[in-house]
Amino acid sequence: MAALNSPVKGAPGFLGQIWKWGAFVKFSHTIFALPFALAAMIVAARETHGWPGWRQLLLILGAMVCARTCAMSFNRIVDRDFDRQNPRTSMRHLPTGEVSLASAWLLCILSGLGFMGASYLLRPLCFYLSPVALLIICGYSLTKRYTDYTHFYLGVALAVAPVGAWLAVRGSLSWSILVLAVAVVFWLVGFDIIYALQDYEFDRRHGLHSLVVAWGVENALKAAFLAHMLMWGLLFLFGLLSGFRVAYTVGLVIILGCLVLEHWLARKRSLKWINVAFFRLNALVSMVFLLVTLCEVLFPWRRLLQ
Repeated sequence: MAALNSPVKGAPGFLGQIWKWGAFVKFSHTIFALPFALAAMIVAARETHGWPGWRQLLLILGAMVCARTCAMSFNRIVDRDFDRQNPRTSMRHLPTGEVSLASAWLLCILSGLGFMGASYLLRPLCFYLSPVALLIICGYSLTKRYTDYTHFYLGVALAVAPVGAWLAVRGSLSWSILVLAVAVVFWLVGFDIIYALQDYEFDRRHGLHSLVVAWGVENALKAAFLAHMLMWGLLFLFGLLSGFRVAYTVGLVIILGCLVLEHWLARKRSLKWINVAFFRLNALVSMVFLLVTLCEVLFPWRRLLQ
């Protein structure tokens, strides 16, 4: 794990603790879901009162961080025995004892309560739905024990973020946010299949489920590519429903290039290239989506024609 090898890991005091707990929940991976949530918030606000206030923005960010921290802590807790046996994950914090099980549970519970608190301050509907959201995002960690379609469960868990941000602003759903949510599901399915290539042999030996184990590497990669093409088509539809034009079209071209490159790299099947495909390219996809959505909201195409 890259974070464990960083020189900051041994830093004394507060900074060292922040780095340790950030690495424990892979805080850097927040970049996957957060841009989609922020984009949903921006579009939802445009269709109501223009822009979200600082209070709403900070509460949405807080809810996102708390929800993801709760889910990742729970994942590390329930998977600790598998992580200990898997050479790729054996140096994670719980298997090595760097983080105690009790403190991991405490972080999980406190972050879950923090998420519910932020939801309460955002909107009553968000608060009422917060236990359901926690059940979805934490429940994913158990699905690999029972179903080959665990990637879809994780996709739904990630899609909770933009849907939650939209509800926090508008209080109701629309076709555009549902299309975006399904796009996020297929995006996650595609890159989680690629990520699962790293543990193909381990999962097969230990009875853990994934489409890679069920269908084999080649068929799973084909399914991942199909999922990403469906995701791209749904992003195109989201742009149409939102009235986006020039900037969004440029963003879609960049996103398509990232997806194609990701699958080309994944077929090399080395740990190095899989990590590049998983993290850097998917982070770029989400950031490009946020930036072009922001550009379309700030500079509506109709103004360019006036």
